[in-house]
Amino acid sequence: MSEHILDASAVLAFLNNEKGADTVERLIANAKISSVNVAEVISRSLDLGHTLGSAAKAFSMLGLEVIDFDERQATKAAELRTVTRGLGLSLGDRSCLACAITRNATAVTADRQWKKFDLCPVEIIR
Repeated sequence: MSEHILDASAVLAFLNNEKGADTVERLIANAKISSVNVAEVISRSLDLGHTLGSAAKAFSMLGLEVIDFDERQATKAAELRTVTRGLGLSLGDRSCLACAITRNATAVTADRQWKKFDLCPVEIIR
C-alpha cells in the first residue's frame, strides 16, 4: 500500500467537514503531512477565526505524522516551481508534492490541477 501525503487542502476539508472529508477520513489513520503544510493548515484555521491554541489542538488531535521539510524536499519544491508556474501552485502545494515525490508516495489534495502533472501519484478528494 502506498504512503499518503496530505496537502493542507485535504486536511482542511476534513477539519471543516467539507466535500471530500470522507475520503480523507479513510486515509488519515496512516497518512503523513509535510511540516510546511501543517503551517498552512493552522494559518488557514486562524483566517477562519480560530485561535492559535484551538487550531493547533485540532490539528494535533488528528495524530498525523509530520515530516520535516528537509533540504532534499526544499530543492525538489524549488525545481517544481518552473514546472508548475503556469498553474500558480503555492509553496505549500509544491512542498506536499516534493514530500510525496521524495518518498515515492501518493499526494492527496482537493486541487484538481495537480492531475495535470505526471510528477507522482495524486488522489483528488473531490
